[in-house]
Amino acid sequence: MPKSAIGYVETARADTDRISGVSVVVPIYNEIDNIVPLHTELTAALSDIGKPYEIILVDDGSTDGSSAALADLTDRDSHVRVVEFRRNFGQTAAMKAGVDHARMDAVVTIDGDLQNDPSDIAAMIVKLEEGYDLVHGWRRDRQDALITRKLPSRIANRLISWSTGFPIHDLGCTLKAIRRDVMVEIELYGEMHRFIPILLHQRGARCIEMVTNHRPRVAGVSKYGIGRTITVLLDLLTVNFLLFNSAHPMRTFGLLGMLSMALSVVSLILLVLMKVIGGVDMTGNPFLILSVMAGLAGIQLLSLGLVGEVLARVYFGQDLRETYAVRRVIERASGVSHGG
Repeated sequence: MPKSAIGYVETARADTDRISGVSVVVPIYNEIDNIVPLHTELTAALSDIGKPYEIILVDDGSTDGSSAALADLTDRDSHVRVVEFRRNFGQTAAMKAGVDHARMDAVVTIDGDLQNDPSDIAAMIVKLEEGYDLVHGWRRDRQDALITRKLPSRIANRLISWSTGFPIHDLGCTLKAIRRDVMVEIELYGEMHRFIPILLHQRGARCIEMVTNHRPRVAGVSKYGIGRTITVLLDLLTVNFLLFNSAHPMRTFGLLGMLSMALSVVSLILLVLMKVIGGVDMTGNPFLILSVMAGLAGIQLLSLGLVGEVLARVYFGQDLRETYAVRRVIERASGVSHGG
C-alpha cells in the first residue's frame, strides 16, 4: 500500500534529531494465538530498521495462557521484556506501563492482534527523524465490520475532530511512533490512550498522520464493540475540559454558576412584578420554583468551581499514583524482578 502522510503542521521542526533506538509497546490481553506470529513479524521489521530495539509486551491480566507464552519469549529473545499485570487494568493502563518501562528514545505502540502491520514502523521512524514528535496511523482501508466497528468509529472521529479543532481521521488506531521525551509529559488513565495525539498536540508536539496498512483479524476475538462508543463520548467530554479549562475550572463552573444566579434574579424580579402589578398569587408560581432552583444550582456550580480550583492545584503540585499494578517484569538479562 502506498504510504501518504497528512500533517497537522506545515513543517516539522528544523533541528532534526536522529532516533537512537526503538521501544515497541504491545498491550496483550488473551492473544495466545497471535503472540508468536506477532513476535516474528516485529523482529523482522525492527531488524530491518537497523537500530537498537526492545519489544515490551504488557500482559494485561490474560487468562488464556498468554502469560506463559510471553515468558517463553524472554527465554529465546533478549530484546523482549514482559510486564505482567496482577489483573486486567485495560489498554490505557497497559500502554502507560509499557511507556514507563521503555528505555529507547522512540516509543512505538501497536496492537497485539496482528491487524496493525509491523512493516509500517520503519516509515514512521523516518518521519520522526524528519523532526516530528508523533506519527499517528490512519487505517484508511480498515478491515473491520462496518456496522459494529467502522461506522461508529467514523462518527466518533468526526465528532472529536469537530469538537476539539484537531484534524484527524482515525483516533482509534493504536499504531503510533512517539518521541519518548514528549510522551512522558501526559498522564494516561481510563480510555485516554485514544486521545494521545490531541493531548500531545495541545502541549505543542509536532504531529503527522500517516496511512498505514490494516489487516483482518485471523485469530483471537476482538475486545471492542459498539458498546465502547458511549465510553469514548464520555471521555471526549473529559478531553475537552482538559484541553480548554483544566488549569482554571472556575472559568467553566463559575460562568455557569453566574448565569444560573442571573436567571434566578430575573425570575425573582418577574415574580415580584406579577405580584405587585397583577396581584398574582405566588403560591405554586413556576417563577418562584425557577428562582429557587436556579439560585441553588448557581451556588452549587460556584462551589464546584472552587473545589475544582483546589483539585487543580493539588493535581499540578504532586506526582499521581499509577493506574496499574505490576506483578513482575521478565527479561532474560536480569531474570525476574517483582513489582509493586
